[in-house]
Amino acid sequence: MDLNKGNMKKIRGLILFTAVVCLAVVKLDVLLEGIFFLLSIVRPFIYGAAIAFVLNIPMKAIEKSLFSKAKNPKVEKVKRPASIFLAFAAVVLVIVFVTVTVVPQVTKTMIELGNKIPKFLADVQIWLEELFASQPQLIALLEEFDPAETNWDSIVDTVIDFLQNGLGSVVSSTVTVASTIIGGVVNLFVALVFSFYILSQKEKLGSQFRRILHAYFPQKVYDKVLEVTSLAGRNFSSFITGQCMEAVILGTMFVITMALFGFPYAVMVGVLIAFTALIPIVGAFIGCFVGAFLIMVDDPVKAIWFLVLFIVLQQIEGNLIYPHVVGNSVGLPSIWVLAAVTIGGSLMGVVGMLIFIPILSTVYALLREDVNERNGKKRKNV
Repeated sequence: MDLNKGNMKKIRGLILFTAVVCLAVVKLDVLLEGIFFLLSIVRPFIYGAAIAFVLNIPMKAIEKSLFSKAKNPKVEKVKRPASIFLAFAAVVLVIVFVTVTVVPQVTKTMIELGNKIPKFLADVQIWLEELFASQPQLIALLEEFDPAETNWDSIVDTVIDFLQNGLGSVVSSTVTVASTIIGGVVNLFVALVFSFYILSQKEKLGSQFRRILHAYFPQKVYDKVLEVTSLAGRNFSSFITGQCMEAVILGTMFVITMALFGFPYAVMVGVLIAFTALIPIVGAFIGCFVGAFLIMVDDPVKAIWFLVLFIVLQQIEGNLIYPHVVGNSVGLPSIWVLAAVTIGGSLMGVVGMLIFIPILSTVYALLREDVNERNGKKRKNV
C-alpha cells in the first residue's frame, strides 16, 4: 500500500512537471518577458552582491593586517565599518588616480588635435586642387552638372520631413537617455547600500543560508552545495587577485620600457593600459588604441614604434605572464584560460570574460575530482 502511494506521488509529480514544461514551451515569450522583468527588479541587488564580493577581498586584507591583534572591545566594534570604508576608499582612489592621470592628457591632446585641424583642411584643399588640375575628367563631370534640372521642391520636402520626424526622435531619445541615467544612478545607490549591508553582515547571512539549506535539503546535498560554493568563492577571489596583479605587472612593463625608449606619456599610457588590462586578454588593446592615438598626435613615427613595442610586450604578457599568474591563481591550465575568455566574451561580452574564468575553473576542479574518484573506484574493482 505504501509502495502504491509512493508510486502515485511520483506519477503526480511527473505529470505536474510535464505540464509546467509544456506550458513554458507554449508560452515561451511570456516566460522570457517575466524573467527579464524579474531581472530588472533584482538587478541592483545583483550588482550590490557583485560589488560586495569584490570589496570583500581588500576588506579581509585590511582586517587581517590592521585589526588582527586588536583585543579591545571598542576596536572590535569598529573594525568592520572601518575596513569597509578603507576598502571602498582604496577602490575610489584608484579610479580617481586613473582619471586624473589620463583624462587631462586626453583633453589636452584633443585640443591640440583641434588646433591642427585647420592646417589639415588647408592641406586637403591644396591636395584637391592638385587632383582636379591633374584630372580634367572630374572638371568635365562638374561642368555637366546643371542645377536648373534639379528637383529642389522634392529635396526641400525631404529635408522638412526629416526634420519633423528627426525632432520627435531627438526628444524621445533625450527622454529615454535621461530616464536611463536617473535609473542608473538610483540602481547604483541601491547596489552600494546593499553591498555595504552584505559586507557588514556577511557572517550572519552565511549562517542563515547554511541553516535554510540544512533545513530543506538532505545532508548529502547540503555538504555538496557548501563544497561547490566554497570552491567557487576561492576561485573568484584568486582570479580577481591574479587579474589585478597581472594588470600592475603589465602597466609597470609599459612605463619602464616607454621611459627607456623615450616615448611620450609613459606614465599615463602605462596607467591606462594597467586599468584596461583588468578586462582579460583583450582589455590592454583598448589602452593601446588610446595610447597610440595620443602619441600619434605628438609624433606619428613614435606611434608606429609604440605599436611594435605593444605587440612585443603583449606577446610576452599573453604567453608567459597571464596564463601563469591568472591561470595558476585559479588552478586552470593556460589553454582553458584562453577558452574561457573566448567563450565568455562571445556569450556575455566583457562581463562574460570576467566571470567565465573562475566559473570554468570551478567546473574543471569538480570534474577533475569526480574523474579521479571514478578511476580510483575502477582500479579497486579490477
